[in-house]
Amino acid sequence: MKAAEDMSTPANIITTTYSMWNMFRNCRKGCELRYIRNLVPVERDKNLSFGSLIHECLEIWHGSRNIEMIRAHIDEVTPLRFVDADQKSIWHNAMAMMEGYVAAYPAETFETIALERTFTGEITNPDTGAKSRTFQMRGKVDGIVKENGAYYILEHKTASVLDSGYLDKLWCDFQITLYSKYIEEAYNIPISGVIYNVLVKAKLQQGKGETEAEFEVRRSELLAKSKTGKTTATRKFPESDEDYQSRLAEKYREPGMFHREMLYISRDQFRELEAELWELTQAYLDARRRGTWYRNTAYCFGNYGRACPYFALCRSGENPNVEANLYTREAPHGELEDGAESAGSPVSAPMVF
Repeated sequence: MKAAEDMSTPANIITTTYSMWNMFRNCRKGCELRYIRNLVPVERDKNLSFGSLIHECLEIWHGSRNIEMIRAHIDEVTPLRFVDADQKSIWHNAMAMMEGYVAAYPAETFETIALERTFTGEITNPDTGAKSRTFQMRGKVDGIVKENGAYYILEHKTASVLDSGYLDKLWCDFQITLYSKYIEEAYNIPISGVIYNVLVKAKLQQGKGETEAEFEVRRSELLAKSKTGKTTATRKFPESDEDYQSRLAEKYREPGMFHREMLYISRDQFRELEAELWELTQAYLDARRRGTWYRNTAYCFGNYGRACPYFALCRSGENPNVEANLYTREAPHGELEDGAESAGSPVSAPMVF
């Protein structure tokens, strides 16, 4: 059965997402700044930008199996790569990562059912079954796949390191339980679990070389340490794009740069999620009524060691000058405004189960 096509939201209903509730759980002040005051940093996290690009490339690959479309897309989104060092780095890593991914998974064991599929669902009181009159849940999954007769959510992740700690954290993330529950309800299909598709970003940097002055300093230091008063040191020149791509390609051929992790979802997890979501809605309403959006300072660097996007504002005591210079306003949930499927998505036809 297809989900309802009408994705509109009644005026009196607040749209919520996993990202919003996750922020509220971790830091209520962060939730207020993003989802009530609509603040976002002027400068976005470069890691998030890279991750978004890789998500787009994976959508193209799983929908078309066309590497040329991926190369063209990476070129298109990095038009300043010849003059901008950040875009050049993103271009190199995205190209090498996707070339390596295609080589690692030339064929899939699962069937792709849909990509970038959105959902809308109710938040209900677990004790009475009553629907919330204030909130609804919306979201978007990277994909829905079928393997050995069972349906799974396909979730893409880009990581800086892949170890047991990272994999253990996947089990703790309530995002996929939420997605599984609402996709199951919206499309009337049983979701057995999630396939985490993890891609590890190489830490290699393109060699910048050294100036003549830098070389002379290094040469002098080597001569001072030499017992013969001589040195064979030569000046280091910038690494060519071709040599850098070759090093990256070699890195992405190493085991562990790509990983698939399958986790299963139980109906007990659905019931726990339903209860937790309802409690979160009540806590949110209480915080809004009393205007008490408490900071959780333990979370300031809780995202893999990176500072919260609102750290600068909170540290300044919400100084208006800091807000005006470092933040802008942007309506939340923009990722859901493209409709039920991404514009131009390779898989845009109705799903058939």
